[in-house]
Amino acid sequence: MKTLIVYDSVFGNTEQIALAMGNSLGSGESVVTLRVNEIKPEHLTGLGILIVGSPTRAFKPTKAISNFLNKIPSNGLKGVKVLAFDTRMSTADVNSRLLNTFVKVFGYAAKPISDKLVKKGGSLIVPSEGFFVKESEGPLKDGEIERAAEWVKLAIELQ
Repeated sequence: MKTLIVYDSVFGNTEQIALAMGNSLGSGESVVTLRVNEIKPEHLTGLGILIVGSPTRAFKPTKAISNFLNKIPSNGLKGVKVLAFDTRMSTADVNSRLLNTFVKVFGYAAKPISDKLVKKGGSLIVPSEGFFVKESEGPLKDGEIERAAEWVKLAIELQ
């Protein structure tokens, strides 16, 4: 089954997660991992699974990911299984009641990504997932690369 992992990355953390997911699912033509600016319309043809990830920027995905999702035609993902993920800081690591309140209200990037994928006709396999960075620019917390690889493998097994 053709699987495409599309990501954007600002500091390299989301890229590391996306590449780990791609590596865990196998290599070759059946699994392709591409940065969002490398996507061409033909990449979306014949897909079985689409996985989209972004760093959380101002409580939402990057503009490049949002633009990519908006360009997918209505029902363009009909029959495609979808997953969404983001990279984020844990609210436990942020010593700001105001920021933690904003997170509760506005959330992270993965949820709007998964909502848009479903709106475009995709079938969400499991709820979106977040992977944690230590600081606003990273690096990833220990074990997050392994957790991402395991999460995507389990999700694909469930579909």
